[in-house]
Amino acid sequence: MIERQEADLEPLTTDTLIERRVGSLIGRAQNRQIWLLFLDCDHVQSPLVLPVSDIPVAPPDDDLDNWSELLRGATAAVDCADVIVVIERYATERLTDADRAWARMLSDGCRVAGVTLRAVLLSHRNGVRLLDDDDYT
Repeated sequence: MIERQEADLEPLTTDTLIERRVGSLIGRAQNRQIWLLFLDCDHVQSPLVLPVSDIPVAPPDDDLDNWSELLRGATAAVDCADVIVVIERYATERLTDADRAWARMLSDGCRVAGVTLRAVLLSHRNGVRLLDDDDYT
């Protein structure tokens, strides 16, 4: 069995720590996908990192139930307290309308699922960017 590194057990209690962790795990965008990372009640990241591939440029309007069910099921399976969402797409760090639509869809999905959304980040061709709520609401 592979032991978890000490750094993996560091609580992600600040936006800076979250951005740094996502930068080291996911880094620069390579594909179009959504990543879900899970934090326990002590803000320690779960070993489970869930990529969702083959997503469209913008989320379908009728996809909220699917995302909320996925979020509800995944968080229950890993017994987590919070979710970090990463939107990965190969483009500049500037947010597009499609990025905003994804962030809103995933934020709404967390709300419907009763899951705490800790952060939304954008993985772009030059790195990772933490999004403020004002960026997409």
